[in-house]
Amino acid sequence: MGDDWKRQLDRVHDGLVQRDDPAEWVTEADAVEASYRYPHLLLRGPVFGLAVQEPDGERRWSVLTPVMAGRPQEARDSLNSHLWFKAKDDTDDPAARRELLAAVAVLEREPVNEVAALGRRYRVVRGDEFARGGAEGLEPPRSTDPEPADRSWEFPKEGTPLPEVGTALDPARERGLMAEALKLALRDFCYQGTSFSREMREDSARAVRTHPEVALLPVGFCVAERQGERWRPRGALAPTPHDARRLLFDALRDFWPRAMGLDARRTAAYARAAERFRAAARADEVRVGGEHFRVCRIERMVRWGEDGPEGARASDVDAYGPERMHPRMDEDGTVHFDE
Repeated sequence: MGDDWKRQLDRVHDGLVQRDDPAEWVTEADAVEASYRYPHLLLRGPVFGLAVQEPDGERRWSVLTPVMAGRPQEARDSLNSHLWFKAKDDTDDPAARRELLAAVAVLEREPVNEVAALGRRYRVVRGDEFARGGAEGLEPPRSTDPEPADRSWEFPKEGTPLPEVGTALDPARERGLMAEALKLALRDFCYQGTSFSREMREDSARAVRTHPEVALLPVGFCVAERQGERWRPRGALAPTPHDARRLLFDALRDFWPRAMGLDARRTAAYARAAERFRAAARADEVRVGGEHFRVCRIERMVRWGEDGPEGARASDVDAYGPERMHPRMDEDGTVHFDE
């Protein structure tokens, strides 16, 4: 361990001792126990989102959209829409609108990872998503993972955003002793093995040199299905364990039977399993016949270099390219829907 990292871990430990916060110590103890029960880090794959660098003296980066898209172009499309609506709704200045629409035009033509407008830099951010695993399978939520105050089983009118949105993206931000140890362990992480192409392995090894620091994003939760010795993700990332439980309950009760065209007998079995799962309140897994579903804990990292967070790599694959997404807009804000 380098002296800098040892000093950093010592500083975090000393801070815990000085604060003498029982809740923090319980969280750390929970993390230590999890590292023994689920010692393996299982890579799910790259994820993408957007970050923005504010035009202030600190030149800080913050998360603009959740880092959870499966392809870089999905993040570019989100940026296209963000800037287009910003031009439409957030300014009456023709010069500002022209600058925003010029960035939109670039995103319509080119698969770029960064554009600038009105003093801000917008970047497609690349992360890696992973879960912990052990003899018991994938790690479920921990007892110390925060839960919402209202654990309703009905979906809110507005979805619950992932907690990273709007927060600073910073590798120097300390998240606890075990989290800092994890960041240390991930510094040298790179893709290996024949399941990755040569280009992916080379890009990954290069990123260790060009983006040596690691920023951790808030933990998320998702539903996974066990298939033999493997676990298959069955839904989007959720901000809390209960949000993921609600997704699983709704999938069993309604979405999966309709989407898979299940017969009445199988639909009824799913409905019974959903009710058992809800009645258990804080259960993290459910079985339907031979099917086994679990709410799992998902962690994400973003690499960081001298110029900030890592963008998409050349070896990251897209299913489609840039395209025009919105009607043409004049600098006075007139939108031409008929073109």
